[in-house]
Amino acid sequence: MITTKPGLPIKRRFLAASSRLTMATALMIPLFMEPAMADTDTNALLEAAQSGNSRSVASLIRDGAALEKRGDNGQTALLIATRANDIATAKLLIEAGADVNAKDAIQDSPYLYAGARGHLEILHMTLSHGANLKSTNRYGGTALIPASERGHVETVKTLIDAGVDVNHVNNLGWTALLEAIILSDGGPRHQQIVRLLLDAGARRELADKDGVTPLQHARTRGYREIVAMLEAAQL
Repeated sequence: MITTKPGLPIKRRFLAASSRLTMATALMIPLFMEPAMADTDTNALLEAAQSGNSRSVASLIRDGAALEKRGDNGQTALLIATRANDIATAKLLIEAGADVNAKDAIQDSPYLYAGARGHLEILHMTLSHGANLKSTNRYGGTALIPASERGHVETVKTLIDAGVDVNHVNNLGWTALLEAIILSDGGPRHQQIVRLLLDAGARRELADKDGVTPLQHARTRGYREIVAMLEAAQL
């Protein structure tokens, strides 16, 4: 209830009450506005990452935009930049402290995606900023498994050197060695990968869920060079 001093003219009493209401409202506005403004700034970070505007990303980081804000699919700004292989934007976000292991709705993270897609420069940055080498994707596989399947030779070497388990088995029952054979064309890149995996201790006897070994798969597909490597590995 608004009170006024008795004896004041009605008009003056009304103006005094109105003035107090206006001041109270003005004091309350920042309380409601600040979260909305912060949210707008954070959405702007996602949009800037989506458009590849690294200058805007840098400005928004300086203004304190929340780095781990999620988009519609659970993607952070860093994962958006990683998907686009936007090295400049990814570098800004990672150096500002963005989580390289933050997963989206389909269990991709900047680290896992960079590894799977062979985005080597971003992968190196994630590895130097706390990448979880045991992290797995929606198929239960480490970053090494899809990298081996897709023929990313340097990525495979990088992940092996980082210490990723070469004998990890995913939900399909496949290791990196099996995927480098089953899902490849048996060409030079996959031959290099098979050699890298074997040299790193990949177990050639680890079979798939049907009991079929890497050697048997290679023979069935006629991958002579890979067959020769696998045969030599058992000597």
